[in-house]
Amino acid sequence: MDDSTLKQPDRPKLLQIMGPGLITGASDDDPSGIATYSQVGAQFGYGLAWTLLFTYPLMAAIQEISARIGRVTGFGIAGNLSRHYPGWLSGGIVGLLLCTNIINLGADLGAMGAALKLLIKGPDLLYVCLFGLFSAALEIFTRYARYVSILKWLCLSLFSYVICAFLVKVPWAEVGLAVIWPRLSAKPDYAMAIVAVLGTTISPYLFFWQAEQEVEDEKELSGARPLIRAPEQARGAFARIRIDTYLGMALSNVIAFFIVITTAATLHANGITNIQTSSDAAEALRAVAGRFTFAVFAAGIIGTGLLTLPVLSGSAAYALGELLRWHVGLSRRPLRAKAFYAVIASATTIGVGLNFTAIDPVKALYWSAMLNGVVAVPVMIAMMHLSMRSAIMAGFTLPRPLQVMGWIATIVMTVTVVAMVVTWLVPA
Repeated sequence: MDDSTLKQPDRPKLLQIMGPGLITGASDDDPSGIATYSQVGAQFGYGLAWTLLFTYPLMAAIQEISARIGRVTGFGIAGNLSRHYPGWLSGGIVGLLLCTNIINLGADLGAMGAALKLLIKGPDLLYVCLFGLFSAALEIFTRYARYVSILKWLCLSLFSYVICAFLVKVPWAEVGLAVIWPRLSAKPDYAMAIVAVLGTTISPYLFFWQAEQEVEDEKELSGARPLIRAPEQARGAFARIRIDTYLGMALSNVIAFFIVITTAATLHANGITNIQTSSDAAEALRAVAGRFTFAVFAAGIIGTGLLTLPVLSGSAAYALGELLRWHVGLSRRPLRAKAFYAVIASATTIGVGLNFTAIDPVKALYWSAMLNGVVAVPVMIAMMHLSMRSAIMAGFTLPRPLQVMGWIATIVMTVTVVAMVVTWLVPA
């Protein structure tokens, strides 16, 4: 065993169990997601806080399915699609994923640059370049085990939004009533906000990333093999995946909940109802909630961005690499996976470059959300189909409860996309 291979402890501690699910869940609260949750809180107050409870079992189920596919087969989502489905389907899905991830990269880098400018002044475009360079260099040149450890520590940046909620005055009884007995509405803006929350919490890049991280972890752990070749490892592997995924997704939604609560208690309560970017939310908080709350909120944008950038560029590189049968993996050294790391560097560079164009970042995020929703539906359908095929999953096809939740999540996402398109095509 070389020194880059780890051994899974017989009785691992919680922090050792937490890995792909934790990082995936935390990366869901990226700067563009923060903008969505801030707008929901500013526009509707506590009225849509219930959506974070509603989406939790759906996203947890679909992420567990993603993780199972990777751990059972030894390939990620793209690898399985390219091996078992028509080339036009796998190629189309990966192409759309690349587009949406690059747009998200550009938007998140722009938000991080704007947040740092709010904190220390200076040229935001320079900060965008530095953030992009730092993220890509860390991803390419840091040893995998150390890199995963860094990402885990970056998850702590999410708690800045919990701190914010307790720095401002929140009527918790009113929050509880809004969650338990929400006032539903048929107005287009209310429906569109629900669509935005669903599209933000259930995103294709999260599926690809978590499946691939299961593959990476299996390669890193001494004695671990894909479950189709080592079925005796299944019980422990599935138990770890379940704990990791459900706690990771819970963290994601709890943080999103606190962002909604913070902005509802401050911005909405003071008549500020239009937030387009996460930095807009931070700037507005300076006036209504004080400089310290503003600083904590803005710092959180940078921390979550540093966590999410590698997930976006990495999931794109994994997907394209598996589609084209390259050597892929963050555990590989750069010279052993040149094309894989070139995609990471290229995606990040293009994301940086988008901030130097005349493209409106708000419109870019809108189109990115549209594409994410469109991509999510066929990916989820394909995942559900392949995860129930014994020819692919051997004796590890999905248990009935996970099948039911997975299909419910897929149906809800399909309805969400249809509603999004209808709302877009039919003026209010």
